[in-house]
Amino acid sequence: QVQLVESGGGLVQPGGSLRLSCTVSKSSVNIYEMAWYRRAPGRQRELVASITNPNRSTYADFVKGRFTISRDNIENTAYLQMNSLEPDDTAVYYCHMKSFKVVAGGTTSNMYWGQGTQVTVSS
Repeated sequence: QVQLVESGGGLVQPGGSLRLSCTVSKSSVNIYEMAWYRRAPGRQRELVASITNPNRSTYADFVKGRFTISRDNIENTAYLQMNSLEPDDTAVYYCHMKSFKVVAGGTTSNMYWGQGTQVTVSS
């Protein structure tokens, strides 16, 4: 069974930094895309950033210039480096993975979620 294990959340001052990690338990999985989502109280879940296996990244407008998504294939881990954190960044951050498998006539895909890690930005 594939599991995504997250870590790195915590309490930081405004302007501070955190680095979130998401480790895939099964190394044999074919990863198409890793992504980070977040959900704040009273808000809908929103996409923060994503990265595909060919190293292409996308970002939500509200984190551009502050957050960086990356992936280490050897460690089988995705990261979210968060700088210049603001109180509005306070949320539970969730790792997401889309995998694929080659079958006759094309491919199939599966999706997995991490357990979430709390990020709190406050004075």
